Amino acid sequence: MFGATKMSERTRCVLVDEEEAEDPRNMNIEQDGSEYQERLDRRVVRKLDWILLPFLALLFLLNSLDKSNIGNAETAGFTHDAGLSPGDLNSALAAFFAFFVALQPVGAALGRKYGMARWVPACMSLWGLSTILHIWVRRRWQLICLRIIIASLEAGFYPTTVSYLSLFYTRYEFAVRLGIFYGQSAVAGALGGVLSWAVFSHFPQTPSGPQLPPGEVSAATQGGWKSWEVLFLIEGCTTMVVALVGFFWLPHSADTAWFFSSQERMWAEQRIRLDRDNVTPNQKRRASMALARSITEDEDAHAHDNDDGQESHDRLLAGHDSADTDTLHRKMSIVSNMSVTADSGLSRHDVLSAILSYKIWHLLTCNILSAIPATAFGVFLPLVIKQLSPSLNLSPAQSNLLSAPPFAFGAVVLFIFAIWSDRSHQRLVPIFMGLGLLLAGLAMTVMIPMSRYVLRYISLCILLSGSFIASPLTVAWLTNNTPEPGKRAILLGINGWGNLAGVFSALLFTPADEATGYIRPFIVTLICVLAAFVGFIAFWVLLVRENKRRDDLTLGWTEDEKEREELMGDVALSKSSTIESIAEHMGVRALLGRLGYEEARRGDEKLTFRYGL
Repeated sequence: MFGATKMSERTRCVLVDEEEAEDPRNMNIEQDGSEYQERLDRRVVRKLDWILLPFLALLFLLNSLDKSNIGNAETAGFTHDAGLSPGDLNSALAAFFAFFVALQPVGAALGRKYGMARWVPACMSLWGLSTILHIWVRRRWQLICLRIIIASLEAGFYPTTVSYLSLFYTRYEFAVRLGIFYGQSAVAGALGGVLSWAVFSHFPQTPSGPQLPPGEVSAATQGGWKSWEVLFLIEGCTTMVVALVGFFWLPHSADTAWFFSSQERMWAEQRIRLDRDNVTPNQKRRASMALARSITEDEDAHAHDNDDGQESHDRLLAGHDSADTDTLHRKMSIVSNMSVTADSGLSRHDVLSAILSYKIWHLLTCNILSAIPATAFGVFLPLVIKQLSPSLNLSPAQSNLLSAPPFAFGAVVLFIFAIWSDRSHQRLVPIFMGLGLLLAGLAMTVMIPMSRYVLRYISLCILLSGSFIASPLTVAWLTNNTPEPGKRAILLGINGWGNLAGVFSALLFTPADEATGYIRPFIVTLICVLAAFVGFIAFWVLLVRENKRRDDLTLGWTEDEKEREELMGDVALSKSSTIESIAEHMGVRALLGRLGYEEARRGDEKLTFRYGL
């Protein structure tokens, strides 16, 4: 356990110093400690923002490039040169997303079990190699196998990395950082377009002539590099190099971060603990001051403080039945000793609690419907732009270059919405507004005739501006409202099934719709996003009702009962819900207990927890 002894000592010191902070004689000390804590906090966040976040964003950028580069390659005649049909590309994409989606929770669980800092770089190295192997694809089964291998390796990357990122930032620091991170999906679209334009301009061979039979290479380009081969080589090699750096760059936790000093490591842990415990501002101020003061004392002073801290620790146990004292003591000891930023650790209860949460399945449905535009255009936008207006007769280089601005708009608007979300402490309202922007862009694209290609291009920019908002803010909501790191990782893995949208997009945007400018797929996408909008409103209503239900249940509780619920989550209820009664009668609860589900409520299950909106 990372820093277990240190964290236990510091936690006991904070308990005693919180009481001392109430003494007026300590006001000057508190002010000095608070100023020191603020400086320390700024240093910690600054290092995270400049050292950890950019590297994680780079990983996601490469991940997004390796998912979408096949669409860029197709504009330069990938399937033609490889002796494949355009339909083979759609089949390979459908197979990719089927495996990518199905293995999301498995990848997230493995990443949490073995630690993101090693799991993700290992997977990246292998999928970078698989990207390079596309150069030698000559048959349909080879393409499908390579896409399945990449899908299996990339599955779980996003939930594992986001869960890891959430370990280092407080709840309302997180959305902006997640916006920067997730925005790399849009940046990848823009960068992929520019990179493809550069490569295709330097290697301008254009596919011509009849379709090649499987296994044969174009005689016109035999002995030379095709533009799409250079593209796969550059992106695959870059991924492998960055992945190797990741083995040495990424820390397992704040307590092992090579870029923190010892004081910064301690505060990086404590500030997340205070944020996840949802303490009041005064409690946070006093605890922060106490920690700031304690980490500047010499080691000899800790021995005396620890004795006093143990007395304060024991006082917190007073008032409970003697039969509960050992359990309470053990629970508090576990909480004190546990590193809240460790990148590994998973229990059976975490898995079962995540699977049994109705909220994740509601969000998943909304996420699938709202993510169709982002997943579709991540691959197909260059092809859509190429068919923007037949009279333009765009070259592969031009269509890829024109795909950059819509993605750039998407990245900028996402960042603006993420800042708004963090500052307003809201997640769902920005999602509503983002989906409204997306619906406006889709409606314009459907209604504007193909002859007005400039207006259609503007509508694509508006469409992409709203495409990347719902998914990361949904993830931000999940991380904010799931205090348990293990459960959080599984929930994010299940939410990763939202990539089913990629399967639907591969089936929607087919070569058969090229001649009509993909109008039919746009109409279906519009209907799906509208359904997602209604679903998110229903989710908001459900959360309001759940918070009201918990308010009613805890209305008559004493302070001791509330404290016990926050600590142990086992305060008895006077009346069970209908669902709980049915589960008890059918023996479901007993079965879950044998599988590892704990009776006590944990994290967001506790009745003192209130869901943010």
